[in-house]
Amino acid sequence: MQIDQTRHGAVTVIRPQGPLIDQDARVLMTRLREVLAESLGRFVLDLSAVPFLDSVGLETLVDAGDELAHSGLAFKLCAVNETISQVFNLTGCFGQFEQYEDVNSAVRSFL
Repeated sequence: MQIDQTRHGAVTVIRPQGPLIDQDARVLMTRLREVLAESLGRFVLDLSAVPFLDSVGLETLVDAGDELAHSGLAFKLCAVNETISQVFNLTGCFGQFEQYEDVNSAVRSFL
């Protein structure tokens, strides 16, 4: 899985590309932990290039959210497609993440 990382001021944007499944989900979790260590806890996960996720991918997002919550922080999701949105709804995870339509909206939410 390719994971792009960009900065928008004080906000780091992580953009994984491809399905968030199995080993790729674990790679993403490692990257999220790295970003947390090097940022002020201000980061956005751009899911625009993630067509779907499996249970491991969902667990990765939930675990990342839980780890951040214990630190008093949270990441924000953007560009969640209909398939992933349905997974969030079916599993009861929809309200667990702050979600925005696009990167700019998510980045601005930190202001």
